[in-house]
Amino acid sequence: MDLGCDGPISVAGGDSFRADGEPLAGGRADLDLDLNGDRLREECGVFGIYNHPEAAAITAIGLHALQHRGQEAAGIVSYDGRRFHSERRLGLVGDAFSDAGVIARLPGDSAVGHVRYSTTGETLLRNVQPLFAELDAGGFAVGHNGNLTNGLTLRRQLVREGAITQSTTDTEVILHLVARSRKPRFVDRFIDAIRTLEGAYSLVALTNKKLIGARDPLGIRPLVLGSLDGSPILASETCALDIIGARYVRDIENGEVIVIDEEGVQSFKPFPEMAPRPCIFEYIYFARPDSVVGGRSVYQVRKNMGRVLATESPANADVIVPVPDSGVPAAIGFSQTSGIPYELGIIRNHYVGRTFIQPTQSIRDQGVRMKHSANRSVVEGKSIVLVDDSLVRGTTSVKIVQMMRDAGAKEVHFRIASPPITHPDYYGIDTPDRDKLLAATHDLEGMRRYIGADSLAFLSVDGVYRAMGFEGRDPVKPQFTDHCFTGDYPTPLTDRAGAVAQQQLSLLAEAS
Repeated sequence: MDLGCDGPISVAGGDSFRADGEPLAGGRADLDLDLNGDRLREECGVFGIYNHPEAAAITAIGLHALQHRGQEAAGIVSYDGRRFHSERRLGLVGDAFSDAGVIARLPGDSAVGHVRYSTTGETLLRNVQPLFAELDAGGFAVGHNGNLTNGLTLRRQLVREGAITQSTTDTEVILHLVARSRKPRFVDRFIDAIRTLEGAYSLVALTNKKLIGARDPLGIRPLVLGSLDGSPILASETCALDIIGARYVRDIENGEVIVIDEEGVQSFKPFPEMAPRPCIFEYIYFARPDSVVGGRSVYQVRKNMGRVLATESPANADVIVPVPDSGVPAAIGFSQTSGIPYELGIIRNHYVGRTFIQPTQSIRDQGVRMKHSANRSVVEGKSIVLVDDSLVRGTTSVKIVQMMRDAGAKEVHFRIASPPITHPDYYGIDTPDRDKLLAATHDLEGMRRYIGADSLAFLSVDGVYRAMGFEGRDPVKPQFTDHCFTGDYPTPLTDRAGAVAQQQLSLLAEAS
């Protein structure tokens, strides 16, 4: 679709709302037929490139590397020096942008892209990012990774003041805030807009002259700067740089706005200085194992978590069995520290789609076996340690434990390479309400009985920090955003409180 003269257009992702501005409740759960629906999900990944003759094609490849961050939809907006062009598709990047004809409809030497996983509401084309709008200063496209904790409050205020919204997402407020700013320079208007935001965000934005990146004041969601043959790149993870042969330059800092144009790369620090608190789940689950996040190898950190877990909660067993694929690095670390052999006791079928139709309850009950199969030769007659990265509702764990017993396992000990998840997330992770979190409603023995294991143990919160290279969690100034385990939310939750707090970022800065 050519956006050069079509007038205001808005498409977005993030939290979804009804037409009256109220949050959609249960829409995601009603639609989700994922065979592994017990897993945590992240909303999205972002990518942007400036001044490259194959900008759209490079962006599509970069998004392919970020596919794990969002598998419901993908979009790219490019600029050819005169007009903006947009292609948005539901489904995977490979399906959406493998056709050369699609890439040909995205001319230009600058582009931004986005992969999306919605936390609530329907998966609709109008909710696919990057958003685009024609402002008085020209076209503006933006992709957002994260979640605004005051998005609903801002949306209601904007609508009351006459704004017309065209999507069902909170991210659209960024467009309106930029449009309403009266600052003379575009970068100042952009900064003026994001000063209003609360919560977590990594943004990539494209104008007719600039590529812009930004991270929230705490740096909850990741964003890195790279370079491909002199062309600057912004991406959620370093794996997106690796796939295109780009060079990693540095992480965008927490609270930093970076502006890329024909004059080079400029950095702005519009927020009070705060200690960074990146999301701990990037290391536990979300980031690809081959990425480097905050200077740490994700793969090595996950192995370290398995090592610490083996020290904190050893088990007398014959084999270590990872729950594929997320539990593999931790299981390797557990095996290396414990001396118990590592074996592939579960084989994953990589050719099962995420939305396989399950028409009856009896067929739905077989879903986990379509995605995971027991390797009987490894587990039969053995005491095994199952290692996974996290435990959410526990429904998948129940089926995997039973699968091991059906395959002849003598004992099944479950070890989780993260602490119990006791609180929901509001920063871009799709977590259930608290009453649906197994660790919030059961004690350790209750969880063990529920999943049917002979023993169950979690990595401690201090153990996570030790795996990250710290002595433990600093109770006064925590080094990461770890609220899912501790209930320590690092930003205001204005939408949850139902009222707008004044000068909250300034107050937060003083507290830090």
